[in-house]
Amino acid sequence: MGWWPPGPTAVLIGVAAASAGLSTVGLWWAVATAVAAFLAGMRPGPARPAVLVLVGVLAVGMVVVVVVPAWLAQGDRFLAVVVGAAMVPWFAGRFWRQYRELVRAGWERAESLEREQGLLAERVRLRERTLIAQDMHDVLGHELSLIALAAGALHLDSDLAPEHRAAAQDIRARAGTAVERLGEVIGVLREDGRPGGPAGGTVSDLVRRASAAGLPVTLHVEGEAGRVPPVAERAAYRVVQEALTNAAKHAPDASVTVRLRYTDTEIQVVVDSGPPTATGRARGSGPATATGLATAARSVAAAGGGWGLVGLDERVRLAGGVLVHGPTGRGFTVSARLPRDRAAHTGFPAEDPVVPRERRRVHRNVRRTVAVAIMLPVATAVVVGGLLRTWEILAVRHSVLAPDLYAGLRIGQPRPDLARLLPEQQTARRPPAAEPAAPGTTCEYYAMTADPFDDRYADAYRLCFRAGRLESADALVAR
Repeated sequence: MGWWPPGPTAVLIGVAAASAGLSTVGLWWAVATAVAAFLAGMRPGPARPAVLVLVGVLAVGMVVVVVVPAWLAQGDRFLAVVVGAAMVPWFAGRFWRQYRELVRAGWERAESLEREQGLLAERVRLRERTLIAQDMHDVLGHELSLIALAAGALHLDSDLAPEHRAAAQDIRARAGTAVERLGEVIGVLREDGRPGGPAGGTVSDLVRRASAAGLPVTLHVEGEAGRVPPVAERAAYRVVQEALTNAAKHAPDASVTVRLRYTDTEIQVVVDSGPPTATGRARGSGPATATGLATAARSVAAAGGGWGLVGLDERVRLAGGVLVHGPTGRGFTVSARLPRDRAAHTGFPAEDPVVPRERRRVHRNVRRTVAVAIMLPVATAVVVGGLLRTWEILAVRHSVLAPDLYAGLRIGQPRPDLARLLPEQQTARRPPAAEPAAPGTTCEYYAMTADPFDDRYADAYRLCFRAGRLESADALVAR
């Protein structure tokens, strides 16, 4: 396995770690630590390498403090540099990078929404054209069905002259052909969508035209219509229109009853079509008359293109209602219940309110980074600071020089004679004071007390030796 050079992120993390260590020598290294840590945080990639380096730096620092007690005095500075000049800038760089990713994701989302809006607008235009074509098919198919029905009745009227009956037969045939062609053309555009409305008129007009064309239909209305939502009114119109068209196709000689019931909360529409009878409703008599009239009505069976009740069910559903249709013991029934307070649906699926995955990921990363950026430095300062304080207290206990022993020291005493009297360790806390400048002089520092709540906790005794003998003994007071 060959050696691979480290990437920029690894180099920056290494520089930050080295600078943090050198900050114990000179505090200006903290600046280099902060710059390297910030740049490392701005680099993409996982946080694991930085965390491992942080743990390693802290572990090395703790080991050094244990091995070299004199460096304990630098522990506070080292911890401050690690937390304030390494961790905080690294988190700041990482937060800045994620903020830029969030902004970029926002702009990408805006561009995507703009494109989607353009596509949606084009789809709406196409859907409107399709709906217009569908409504034209429904209205014209219904009217042509009634024309064919009336023409079929005239063709079977024995009181008319032969040429008039032939003309009626021709009208019936042409109407049937027109409905078939209309169904073929509109069938290409057929797509279930949002509810469209009738070209005009009401349910009463619809029933009146069907009755005038020869369909035996009656209308019963219960309650006051009041303010009916347009979507419910259009759906009710289409229910009656489709039911009458189907009755004209499949049972032109059967009686049809249309019931409209208005309540405070809904509109109920029920269309009952009785079974075909053996007696024709058109003028004329005999089974041939009824059979001919039924045949004339069935010639326009393509009016719905096979989509009538399917499309009607979708239309009622989009209006918030329920459609039920099927044969009964007395014929065929189509019924619908339409609420008054249901707004019209667009027929398009609503946009998913869930934030896109990329944006959710960036949001989640930013929140996690902010939380960790607050908690981790604080936790590190508390834990490591607590360990340093604990170790310092333990170390100071082994470096306390009793006041009576200090008072018994005499200038000129040999250092070997004092070995059994002096503590085994020196204190790391040394008040600032100039040491004797004489060549060959070495000084030792010992704590006055191990009680951290004592005012003398930061004070120290300084013993200086030259040529193996005690040259000076001073009590240094920290200011």
